[in-house]
Amino acid sequence: MLDYVDLEADLSSEEKLIRDTAREFVADKVAPDIGEHYEAGTFPTELIPEMGEMGFFAPNLEGYGSPNVSETAYGLLMQELEACDSGLRSMASVQGALVMYPIHAFGSEAQKEEWLPKLGSGEAVGCFGLTEPEHGSNPSAMETHAERDADGYVLNGAKTWITNSPISDVAVVWARDRSSEDEPVRGFLVETDRDGISTNKIDEKFSLRASITGEIGLNDVRIPEENVLPEVSGMKGPLSCLTQARYGIAWGAVGAARNCFETARQYALDREQFGGPIARFQLQQDKLAEMATQITLAQLLAHRLADLKEAGDLRPQHVSMAKRNNVRMARNQARIAREMLGGNGITADYSPMRHMANLETVYTYEGTHDIHTLILGQDLTGIAAYEA
Repeated sequence: MLDYVDLEADLSSEEKLIRDTAREFVADKVAPDIGEHYEAGTFPTELIPEMGEMGFFAPNLEGYGSPNVSETAYGLLMQELEACDSGLRSMASVQGALVMYPIHAFGSEAQKEEWLPKLGSGEAVGCFGLTEPEHGSNPSAMETHAERDADGYVLNGAKTWITNSPISDVAVVWARDRSSEDEPVRGFLVETDRDGISTNKIDEKFSLRASITGEIGLNDVRIPEENVLPEVSGMKGPLSCLTQARYGIAWGAVGAARNCFETARQYALDREQFGGPIARFQLQQDKLAEMATQITLAQLLAHRLADLKEAGDLRPQHVSMAKRNNVRMARNQARIAREMLGGNGITADYSPMRHMANLETVYTYEGTHDIHTLILGQDLTGIAAYEA
């Protein structure tokens, strides 16, 4: 696999084991059928318990059954999963960074003991409810709200573009607490079998088709007081979760791009035209050289992010730069790889077209490319361009 400046020479034995385990799992269990899942708009849900058994869900957390691996190991895991398909990485990323992380960081001891082992093993599936039909890039304008009553809280509202929601056992829902002064945003653990909740599937997708996407409808859903995440209030809660998820995306996008590169390189070596392999042509070599360079630069950025995260020096703006750059890079290189495959590149037999379509979603979710641009702009100038 492409590692042009030998970054992986510095990996620990545990990091190499996690990388190789994930790579073998993908090759044996997922890759052979992923094209069919993409065409059908399905996810291999039967593999979720096995993914849990192998430690694919939030392995960088500590305690409650999580192995507390390094941030580099976690990044490598996300890279290998997305090298197969963005939908596979999204499932694991949501389960770990957007569901297990907030429970681990902001939950009560009882909440941690109840949910983290089950989510980590894949016995239970979770989803993260932040985006709303009318509020995407500006989640602080959310309309979903909670009001206290004698038994706890009553939730009303709607969330959309929610990975895993139709198969989830629990949703981490962010809502305005109208019972408190200034209506702060708070996190609520909502079991999906409660009265008044719906998790309809979204089928009309041309991208990220091998991922289960849905909505969360909340119509007078009652939850007890103990379902509130007690250790956070305000937008810090959901935004800190997004930083965790974006970190994984910055690594995962490199995996998608790398798979596109490897597919295009092998095709160029195997495909013969005009008396020899097309890899001998200067135009093809130019494309491969540029792809390898851009992927290598993104790998360097991802590895540096891991170092900063381990040291406790990672800022959300660092992650914005990496998410913005690496996803754009992968999106562009997937198109080049598809181009190199010619007409064969539009078939399900080859991965670049699928990656190319998936990356349109990755380019948009967890903060659009433009929003991350403005986050960096604000950090560099001190001026928030998205505020009136």
